[in-house]
Amino acid sequence: MNGFCPLASGSKGNSIFVGTKNTRVLIDAGISGMQMIERLARIGVDLDSIQAILVTHEHSDHIKGLAIIAERLKIPVLANAETAKGIYAALGMRPRFKIFTTGESFEFGDLKFHPFSIPHDTLDPVAFTVETGFLKVGICTDLGHATSLVKKQLEKCDYLYLEANHQPSMVHSSSRPEMLKQRILGKQGHLSNEDCGKLLNAVWHEKLKHVHLAHLSKECNTADVALDVVSKTLEEEGLRLELSVAFQDEVSKSILF
Repeated sequence: MNGFCPLASGSKGNSIFVGTKNTRVLIDAGISGMQMIERLARIGVDLDSIQAILVTHEHSDHIKGLAIIAERLKIPVLANAETAKGIYAALGMRPRFKIFTTGESFEFGDLKFHPFSIPHDTLDPVAFTVETGFLKVGICTDLGHATSLVKKQLEKCDYLYLEANHQPSMVHSSSRPEMLKQRILGKQGHLSNEDCGKLLNAVWHEKLKHVHLAHLSKECNTADVALDVVSKTLEEEGLRLELSVAFQDEVSKSILF
């Protein structure tokens, strides 16, 4: 498959496939090896063809399957220095790291990546833009708010995978501990549906083709609520976009290059 496809999205595990004719990588590996094999197979990709794993940050829902998959395939794990330290501390293993510098672009095969800082409660979390040929994809979740840097980096994307984690009223009415509620709603927590819509308003342009709404909370959001709130926030500015939801337990809509 030449394109990208969310394999899992949410607090139980995250992973995205990105591939071209010559290069195949994963962004995050937060699901088990067996789940990874099954979900890649659904899009016609063999796990053994994966050449690298890029990691956004060291939270468990992004690295749970990393040790087994990286060890089995003997492939590099691309991360910044602080995230690499966090991975080692969390998993007690040191894969074959290739260290990138946050804010500096790098190439892997025929893909060009730009890791940029996002506000989240980890050591040095990043989001990515990925470029192949004339296409630009923005992959940005696990951020408490949209900084000016985030908005700048997500300009002129052809496709976006963007967090719409929660509806604040559902967070407040949930049974979650108050400390967790404050973390989710805080400036280093997760992006709400409305804030996702506002970010899309800020980066919208005529060539933006599709947006995956990602990392939805199982308890404090639903697909229908996320799609409705984001759509209405866009419509307030007279904008329309093709939207879909990235799912936790199944492969989501594939985007072909």
